[in-house]
Amino acid sequence: MTAPTNDPTADHPTSGDPTGKAADASPRVPAHAPTSGAANAATGTRRLTVAQALVEFLAHQYTERDGRRHRLITACWGIFGHGNVAGIGQALLESGGAAARGTADGPPKLPYFQGRNEQAMVHAAVGYARQCDRLSAQAVTTSIGPGATNLVTGAALATVNRLPVLLLPGDVFATRPADPVLQQLEVPFAGDVSVNDALRPVSRYFDRVTRPEALIPAALQAMRVLADPVETGAVTLALPQDVQAEAYDWPVEFFADRVWRVPRPAPDADALADAVRAVREARRPLIVAGGGVHHSEAEEALRAFVEATGIPVAATQAGKGSLRHDHPADVGGIGHTGTATADGLARRADLVIGVGTRYTDFTTASATLFAEPGVRFVNLNIAAFDSHKLGALALVADARAGLDALREALTGHRVDAAYETGYAAAKADWERRVDAAYEAADPLAQPSQTQVLGALDALVDDSDVILNAAGSLPGDLHKLWRARSRRQYHLEYGYSCMGYEIPAAIGVKMAAPDRPVWALVGDGTYLMNPTEIVTAVQEGINITLVLIQNHGYASIGGLSQETGGERFGTDYRFRAADGTYTGEPLPVDLAANAASLGMRVLRATTVAELRTALAAARDAKAPTCVYVETKTTDTVPGAPPAQAWWDVPVAETATRPAAVAARKAYDEHAAARRRHL
Repeated sequence: MTAPTNDPTADHPTSGDPTGKAADASPRVPAHAPTSGAANAATGTRRLTVAQALVEFLAHQYTERDGRRHRLITACWGIFGHGNVAGIGQALLESGGAAARGTADGPPKLPYFQGRNEQAMVHAAVGYARQCDRLSAQAVTTSIGPGATNLVTGAALATVNRLPVLLLPGDVFATRPADPVLQQLEVPFAGDVSVNDALRPVSRYFDRVTRPEALIPAALQAMRVLADPVETGAVTLALPQDVQAEAYDWPVEFFADRVWRVPRPAPDADALADAVRAVREARRPLIVAGGGVHHSEAEEALRAFVEATGIPVAATQAGKGSLRHDHPADVGGIGHTGTATADGLARRADLVIGVGTRYTDFTTASATLFAEPGVRFVNLNIAAFDSHKLGALALVADARAGLDALREALTGHRVDAAYETGYAAAKADWERRVDAAYEAADPLAQPSQTQVLGALDALVDDSDVILNAAGSLPGDLHKLWRARSRRQYHLEYGYSCMGYEIPAAIGVKMAAPDRPVWALVGDGTYLMNPTEIVTAVQEGINITLVLIQNHGYASIGGLSQETGGERFGTDYRFRAADGTYTGEPLPVDLAANAASLGMRVLRATTVAELRTALAAARDAKAPTCVYVETKTTDTVPGAPPAQAWWDVPVAETATRPAAVAARKAYDEHAAARRRHL
């Protein structure tokens, strides 16, 4: 991250839709209103409360990359309690944030949106930031106590996925006028600990602002981390409730427009030369495209590179869509939930070129996938930490800049034609398997989950966005979904957090209001966090929910079966006479629940009804839910099974036959693990 600049004469477009559809004029992210509160010319200061000063400061923060400027913090989500209602709450009201789209006096400094669940507010902000390529973010404010601790899961998700979000939880009194106060955690050996300290390990930056003047360095550090493509994640500024309301004479320079430039560092020349040599020597190279390709907007650079060299591209969950599904070099998802094509290439690859990936265990099949004895790695990543994984030759650089440099240095080089012919044939074979999984021969039959995806696949175009995070859907989507554009496939699989999809869809729609946005959830995920349906209805944020009812935790049920757990505790059923959960399915009506929260609900019981409902939902002008109960019997065609292993430890000693057999299989797979040094 380069040093920020103050540029009060520059124009100030707002965040913007990464699709390029004139999003700078989006009513959901307005430019800030004229500064309120007069400055003292004699002292060069303005007298504001800490909360008021923070709101004013945030209204003047920008990122800039490739000459395009974006508001860094475009809105604030909030649920109020005694820890923030009279501080941040009052400041947002005074600044015009209560009218998110502005008033006759002009647009607000920081638009405010009302949430229903603190964790969900973070998910919405994270979905927004990802859609904005991390160049814009949102803030989230809560009270001290349970409101603050409810942020922890959302913060972990943001930091694991390296997506920016600013957390502004209230905190206990800094001046300790009464001790303890409501919701204060008393720690006998430390007087300065509060429940907000639970946010430290899941935040990329944490500070507790115990005096007004401490806000200045804390706020600047917070912006630095949020805008830094290497360091970004959840940033927490804990705000004691008394300090929030305390007035201070602030230097006017604190409120000057500040631009945080996001650079595109090029690779080191010597490292680049080594990487070029490795590529030229390789006979079966493979690119693994991760989320960094999207964050860097490097899709066109990747396409140009593979068209010049013929090297195939496999994608992680975060990187899917780096190439269009129909590009000849796209071989689909890689790893435990990947395609047979990609995983077959990975096993035989003598050079793996990672671009913007952090190599999770799903990608590497728990260190069993890259099996070629002499396999080497070249890792292009803006983070040195990731570049050096797997004993790789490290190219520490921006993904776009690095790919362009590699392409230029490899001019004239191309893989053997037989290699291209081979992976093209394997890709065509896999596409036939996708067609078979999607096919629904009887339109009057109850659909399977893969047939639900097939119906959606037949409907969408390049503009649609598909969101998911947990359950059995991520595996099916990674194997089967045909990504048509760079931000169509939105899978949160770094933290795989149930309950992410609905609020994240709201955030994506706020960033890209012209794109149809689909949140795909199972019944288990829906029951975790449906509350932001109310927010979507309240704000008129037109998302579509596809709610798949399969009566339990289908993904973990399958995993339990494979690992000797016999699906224990994974079905939503009544207890049987023997006390186990093997009775009839529970008589819940999730469609009725969604309707009670304000959504329009379309029920589908057959494939034909599903197709009709999906089309109607896509054209709807209000938040809509398509509810479908899927077949779950073993005779129903589904997605192809896992093409690579995933390490989930199995009981080493057991008496039940299922666990004994599972352990035997586990030991056989685990023997193939290796460390790439």
